Amino acid sequence: MLRVLWRLTRGYRLRPWKSPYLRWRIETYSGLDARYIGFWSFWRFSWRERRHLFRYLRWAARMTAAPDMKNSPRGRGGAEKGQDNASQRG
Repeated sequence: MLRVLWRLTRGYRLRPWKSPYLRWRIETYSGLDARYIGFWSFWRFSWRERRHLFRYLRWAARMTAAPDMKNSPRGRGGAEKGQDNASQRG
């Protein structure tokens, strides 16, 4: 979860309220105008929506940690247990 937060705040770790990406995400989620999101409005939003934000961070961490199924042999209907991809091509 911290890895996702670290990645999202890249370049703005000490001042996340100035991050164009985070401001855009807040704007699309809450309707606040990104141009007017400052220190207080950022932290007010973060506190008010903390449960949703933590839920999102947990979800994003799971998605990051999950194997990429479309590149995995099993995700494409590939080899069964004990077989390799060469025997499937046939």
